[in-house]
Amino acid sequence: MNTDQLKIRRMELKDLDGICEVEVLSFSVPWSRESFLNEITNNLFARYLVVEYGENVVGYAGMWVVIDEAHITNVAIHPEFRGHRLGERLMKEMMVFARQEGVEHMTLEVRASNKIAQNLYRKFGFTEGGLRRGYYTDNMEDAIIMWVNLNDNEYVESKSS
Repeated sequence: MNTDQLKIRRMELKDLDGICEVEVLSFSVPWSRESFLNEITNNLFARYLVVEYGENVVGYAGMWVVIDEAHITNVAIHPEFRGHRLGERLMKEMMVFARQEGVEHMTLEVRASNKIAQNLYRKFGFTEGGLRRGYYTDNMEDAIIMWVNLNDNEYVESKSS
């Protein structure tokens, strides 16, 4: 992969087709195009980034920022681009972006069976803070709630300095 062709930037309306493709390939209960459209046009709390490779959207992540907390809503990388640490780069950028927005704490839910994602989040300092039983409607799987304090977080500090 030619990393010169990679760019992480704010999501725009023109990205919706690519985002929806990644979403459908990544989740058993994907968000609709209308959901993403609403997020970027009407939700004042929503902040989204995309990973662009050449002219194509190959990943994205979103969060809701409320006062000093951010709730990660989704993180996805196109299956053909997984294994190149794009999820790691995207999470680092999301954390820096959140910190620039005044966020001190970040949270997310992750499937109990998704050990790859859990390991990624732990790498960035997330710790388990609870469990949501039957959270995922497709199979009633539990969600692990994870939290991180962005103050004094080595990944945020090293990127933003």
